[in-house]
Amino acid sequence: MTRQTMKDALKDTLDKVLNNAVSRAGGVPGVVAMITDREGNIYEGAAGVREFGKETPMTTDTVFALFSTTKAITGTALMQLVEEEKVKLDDPVKKYVPEIAEIKVLDGFDENGHPKLREPRTDITINMLMLHTAGFGYEFFSHEDRKYRDQKEIPSILTSTFDSIKSVLLFEPGERWNYGINIDWVGKVVEAVRGKRLGEVMSEYIFAPLDMNDIGFTLTPSMMERRATIHSRTKDGNIAPLPDLILPQSPEMDMGGHGLYASIGEYMKFIRMILNDGAGVLKPETVAQMAQNGLGSLKSGGWISSDPSLANDGEFYPGVQKSWSYTFQVNEDPTPTGRPAGQLMWSGLANLFYWIDRKNGIGGFWASQIFPFQDVASYLGFIEFESAVYSTLKRLGQIAT
Repeated sequence: MTRQTMKDALKDTLDKVLNNAVSRAGGVPGVVAMITDREGNIYEGAAGVREFGKETPMTTDTVFALFSTTKAITGTALMQLVEEEKVKLDDPVKKYVPEIAEIKVLDGFDENGHPKLREPRTDITINMLMLHTAGFGYEFFSHEDRKYRDQKEIPSILTSTFDSIKSVLLFEPGERWNYGINIDWVGKVVEAVRGKRLGEVMSEYIFAPLDMNDIGFTLTPSMMERRATIHSRTKDGNIAPLPDLILPQSPEMDMGGHGLYASIGEYMKFIRMILNDGAGVLKPETVAQMAQNGLGSLKSGGWISSDPSLANDGEFYPGVQKSWSYTFQVNEDPTPTGRPAGQLMWSGLANLFYWIDRKNGIGGFWASQIFPFQDVASYLGFIEFESAVYSTLKRLGQIAT
């Protein structure tokens, strides 16, 4: 079978998935989705509009707020430092970012609603940050973190400030897995060791070698013109565009956990780097390490929303055992969509989802810009998209059944 025949078959199937995602009742305003193998993109598609109620079509060069799909790139910048023996994963973070030693453990609230704080018994290590076991949470995934932030007037992480990650630990470091602001602290470690802002480090050590140009913490004029608007879906299903919702430009802090903007084709270059065992950006043995469960007997799981406007309660593939690596979720079992066990994925708050299947040499990205997280239409579209990719490639004999 020729490569073009495979591309044509994917296009015929996947274009329908994208069109269904935007055209069905309650559909998402717009979506861009891509598939790559180790050589290059084998599918690129776009459907819908950049902003609900306007006519500008979604295109494959549309720019998205990447939110937490930023994390894997920050993790790569950290693992480069590990390769260079400039940091060790077991190092205490306070060695590089002393401010983390000021963070206390929250032991609930007293009868007057005031937080009860204590000193952690264990130093937070880089390893804990990378694996989300340090004790940090997110304001929209933790009622306790949200209450503490409100009382202490800690700014939202969407302000892109250092103060916004000086919150509280929800449990003793190393005790369990909990998704939170850990990778923003990893970004501060990278900055401390490199002596440069995180965006500069990424540009020099990751983006330039991979020819990733349409990406950054600050939007260029061209990127701003092509930016998709973020939307909000209310509980009654109505969709409202939020054209003024944009992460701070020239931010005080380059947020390693969520701050990048990019067109999706640029991110596919990063996914190909992982598929190709580092492609000169990382050593093959480092990529192998990044793809392994680092939690031991602990597991990663779902989330509880503390802000229904930003996130629904949810979990990826309930019933599938999941762990965490450096820094991706790993499905320990095969997923219902066809992805084999031991592969990588993660997502972004505005309903962006990607996976990296190193076994079969393919990766995919589904991008929309709508809150709350795990949106009823966009998440369904992602599941249909991944399922259609695997069923099509299996039918064509490109991957094993």
